[in-house]
Amino acid sequence: MTEADSHLRATADAYDAVAALYSELFRDALDDQPLDRASLAVFAELVRNAGGGRVAELGCGPGHVTAHLQNLGLDVFGTDLSPVMIDLARKAYPGLRFDVGSMDALDLADGELAGIVSWYSVIHTPPQELPRYFSEFRRVLAPGGHLLLAFFESEGDPVTVFDHKVTPAYRWPVGDLAALARRAGFTEVGRVLREPHETERFRHGRLLMRTQ
Repeated sequence: MTEADSHLRATADAYDAVAALYSELFRDALDDQPLDRASLAVFAELVRNAGGGRVAELGCGPGHVTAHLQNLGLDVFGTDLSPVMIDLARKAYPGLRFDVGSMDALDLADGELAGIVSWYSVIHTPPQELPRYFSEFRRVLAPGGHLLLAFFESEGDPVTVFDHKVTPAYRWPVGDLAALARRAGFTEVGRVLREPHETERFRHGRLLMRTQ
């Protein structure tokens, strides 16, 4: 097993262990987050205006964001490393498709997708591994396809590891994350930073990118 495979297995195991609690805590997470809903709505509008097509939420967890994207009019499915999370998502949203899989090796044809949402799903990826994830995103997106990334922003610091409650994660400078995506063949459409609420520790970032 390679170091990357070991990391993926550890992340899947960590989320399997807390899946039920995580699902309960985050089921309604978007309800009091208007900026988050706005970011998803802009993404959905851009995908629809570009002609629509299949959209993947990669790292979908218990499926609440996937379901929200469907409500925004998208033809969407979810993928996650954690089999327990996928089981919960299938039970909660039986009308949607959810698959177990890894974001760095998608069982999709080149150019198959019109959009990808990665909602806090690259935060656990070691920085040296992240370029190949962006390369895989670029591979499966059609020309003009859109990518929405949600992550924790480092607030002036370099890439910083922190003690995420499930498994260690990384906070990124928004400019550095955008530069990685550009090197993989993406063009930036826009970015959003929101300050943490009283129950949160860090600033949150959203990057909206488009394939060149």
